[in-house]
Amino acid sequence: MAYGQAGSMLKYFQDKIAENPSFQYALQMDCEEQIANIFWADAKMIMDYAHFGDVVSFDTTFGTNKESRPFGVFVGFNHFRETVVFGAPLMYDETFASFKWLFEAFLNAHKGKVPKTLYTDQDAAMGKAVGEVFAEACHGLCTFHIMQNAVKHLHEEKDEDQKKEKKKKEKKKEKNEEKKREENEETIIMADFSACMFEYEDKAEFEQKFDLMRKKVSKQTWLDSIYKFKEKWAECYMKDVFTLGMRSTQLSESLNNDLKIHFKSDFDIIRFFKHFERVVQGKRNNELNSEFDSRKKLPKLFMRRPPPMLVQASNVYTPGIFEAFQGEYERFLSACTKQLDGCNEYIVGDFTIEEEYKVTGDPLRQIVVCSCQQYERIGILCGHALKVLDLMNIKSLPSHYVLKRWTREARSGAVQDKEGRNIIENPYMDAMLSYRYMSHKFHNLADRASNFPECVVLVDRTLDILDRRGWGRGR
Repeated sequence: MAYGQAGSMLKYFQDKIAENPSFQYALQMDCEEQIANIFWADAKMIMDYAHFGDVVSFDTTFGTNKESRPFGVFVGFNHFRETVVFGAPLMYDETFASFKWLFEAFLNAHKGKVPKTLYTDQDAAMGKAVGEVFAEACHGLCTFHIMQNAVKHLHEEKDEDQKKEKKKKEKKKEKNEEKKREENEETIIMADFSACMFEYEDKAEFEQKFDLMRKKVSKQTWLDSIYKFKEKWAECYMKDVFTLGMRSTQLSESLNNDLKIHFKSDFDIIRFFKHFERVVQGKRNNELNSEFDSRKKLPKLFMRRPPPMLVQASNVYTPGIFEAFQGEYERFLSACTKQLDGCNEYIVGDFTIEEEYKVTGDPLRQIVVCSCQQYERIGILCGHALKVLDLMNIKSLPSHYVLKRWTREARSGAVQDKEGRNIIENPYMDAMLSYRYMSHKFHNLADRASNFPECVVLVDRTLDILDRRGWGRGR
């Protein structure tokens, strides 16, 4: 930092704490007592993480300052599936030690609450720190970054295999044919890799297809390296992981891109913080707009006489989540079933496209378990499970299948910071509401007491006693 910027930054943080005591920040010093890494989270970020910190995406970006130091951001989904921010760091470097300190600072700010799932890119130092600090969380790798690497590395590996053959081709026609053949082979390999990542739900099928793909590429260095992390990106290994449908760090990257708009790398540290505040506030305004629209507009029901379960879901879920649930309800209406020998065991699916799943139900406990595991991943019941609930004559959505984080009341309930204080999102607004409440109460009291001299004396003496005791001065 330039001379004086460290003091300006500390003053900025102290001013934020004065505005709201729940503001959190942490600094890591190097051996020369210089600031190396910075992490901060305001009161709203602490509250957001308490409500929506089950699945977190973390990514770093460069170019936010003239020294090209990494800037990172922790983000997730709110109940409208929109971006919420949980905290941000400015880092000196991307080493294991820096990431370990950062993740520990993050957990400390959020009372030690570990997310169920954390998505990052494929960075060795970051991965090691995640395994050490977030040991209880499932660590997923960004599929977008993996596909980018696949395009790069598989293309290079294919090129090296065919360099010698290219040199032997002398005729133009043969060269053109060879080029087309290579492009087709590359497209096929990329399609095979994409299928391994997103399509195969059976582990045995994945292993078989991946092995076939490896045989198409002579130099298998990158494929072998990414295979070692298959539990963190392949669909068959991730299908029972709670992800909310997130498979990449693009939420973080999107916010980083927003940050770079109207931003110059020579901004001083305070201008950087102010610019970051504006970007975060823009995301928060999106939620306010969605909240307003959800209260103003009625949910769109596709049936003229909707069943009780759909009406219940439309009242409980936010509009986007209800739309997803209603889509599953439509699938349930068109699904076919075949009862198995076991009690309340069914094969459910669309048999015309040979898609079927096993569903087991328990009518007494109102529990359904589907082999597609959508509820375990996203928190919304699948059409297969809804079909079996209907077969068990359960016409309303059991409360234990209504995930609070997807409901209109997702933000209900008090949240405490690490000091045990109830977090107030906007202390100024809270003080104003308290002032209005007490003014109204005192006005009524004065109006009633003014008619009786003895009451006036009593109220006057009581107020004097309270004033002498320091009431109203924070004591």
